[in-house]
Amino acid sequence: MSNKPIIRIALTLFISILGMNLAWANEEETPGKYDPVGTVMNHISDANEFHVWKGVHIPLPCFLYAPGEPTKKWTILSSGKFEHGHKAIDRYVINHGRVNRIADPSFPMGEVHIEGVHGKEEMQLVKGKEKEVEVFYAHYEGKEYKLEKPSTLDGGMMGGGITSFYDFSITKNVFTMMLAALLLILIFTSVRNGYRKNEGKAPSGIQSFFEPFFVFIRDEVAKPNIGLKHYERFMPFILTLFFFILFCNLLGLMPFFPGGANVTGNLAVTFVLAVFAFIITNINGNRHYWQHIFWMPGIPAWVKTILTPVEVLGLVIKPFSLMIRLFANISAGHIIILSLIGLIFVFGGNGTNFGGGVVGAIVGGAFTAFMNLIELLVAFLQAFVFSMLTASYIGAAVEDGHHDHHDEAHHAH
Repeated sequence: MSNKPIIRIALTLFISILGMNLAWANEEETPGKYDPVGTVMNHISDANEFHVWKGVHIPLPCFLYAPGEPTKKWTILSSGKFEHGHKAIDRYVINHGRVNRIADPSFPMGEVHIEGVHGKEEMQLVKGKEKEVEVFYAHYEGKEYKLEKPSTLDGGMMGGGITSFYDFSITKNVFTMMLAALLLILIFTSVRNGYRKNEGKAPSGIQSFFEPFFVFIRDEVAKPNIGLKHYERFMPFILTLFFFILFCNLLGLMPFFPGGANVTGNLAVTFVLAVFAFIITNINGNRHYWQHIFWMPGIPAWVKTILTPVEVLGLVIKPFSLMIRLFANISAGHIIILSLIGLIFVFGGNGTNFGGGVVGAIVGGAFTAFMNLIELLVAFLQAFVFSMLTASYIGAAVEDGHHDHHDEAHHAH
C-alpha cells in the first residue's frame, strides 16, 4: 500500500492545526485585526507559556529575581497566574507570552487585577537616532504604567537586555531542550542496553534504527575530519551535538504541544553550542596548532605580522559562523512556513473575503506542504553541518605534524 495518502493527510492536518493556531493567537492579541509580521515574530520568539488552542495555554514555571527590591527579591510562580495579561504580580505582567515588569516603583506589589497590556508607537532615541518603536503599557485604574522589556542577555540585539530583574524561568525553549535531553537519555540508555544484550549479534529494535546514524557520523564526519588517531575520544561530543540539534529541530517542526518551540532558531542556544565547540577545540589544540596560529613556520616575518591577526580572529570567527548559520537557517524556515500560512488570512481579508481565503488556502497550503518537507531535510542537514564543521575544527587542532600525519596515513593503508 502506498504511503502517499498518509503523507497527504499528515500534511493537511499540520497545515490546519498551524493555521488555526496562528489565527487564534493573533485574535487573542489583536481582536479583529490580523498582523502578519507581529504574529510570525511572536510564534518564533521564546515565551513563558505554550499556546495550545484558542484560549488554552500550558503555563510554565517562572523564577524572577529583582535585586533592587528592599523586601521581596524572588517571585516564584506559574505563568498562568498572570491570567494572560489581566493580572500583575509584584509588578510583573505577561506580555505576548513573555514576562515584563512595570517600571514605575509606585505600582502596588502583590496581586493586582489590571485592564490589560497594550502597545503604541512612540518616537525614541535609539543609538543616537530618532526611531518609532512600540512601547507597552499596563492599564490600571485608568492610568498607563510603562513596561520594561523582557530581561535577556542578548545585549539588545533581539530587543531585550538586562533590566531591573533577572529571569530564570523555564520558557518554551528551555522546556524543549530539557525534553530533547530527556528523550536522548531514555533512547540511548535503551540503545546501550541493546548493545550489551546483543553483543556479537546483529542489532535489533531501536538499536538497529540508530546504528546507521552512529556509523555515518563515525565514517563520514569523525574519521575524515579528526583522523584515525584521535576520532574515538571526540565521538561522544560529536554525536551529542548531532542528536541534540536534530531532536530540537524535529520538535520545533511539530505544530502542537510539546513541539513548536524555535529552539535552534534562538541566538542564545546556538551561541552556547558554538562556545562548547570553541572550548573543546582549543583546549585540545596541540603545539603544532598553536604554532600555526601565532607564528607560522617557514613564512617571512613581515607576512606573519599580517597572517597572525587573521588567524587569531579566525578562532572567534569559526564558532561565530556556526552560531549564525544554524540560527539563520532554522529561523528562516519557521518564518517562511508561518508566512505562507498567513497568506490564508491576508488573501481572505481576515474572514471578509471567502474567495480570497480559498485561494490563500490553496496557494499557502501547497507551498507550506512543500516547505515542511524541505524543513524536515534541513533539520537533518543543519545537525550534520554543525557536527561536521565542529569535527573539522577539532581535527585541525589535534592534527599532528606533516611527518606524523604521513606515517598515520601509511599505517591506515
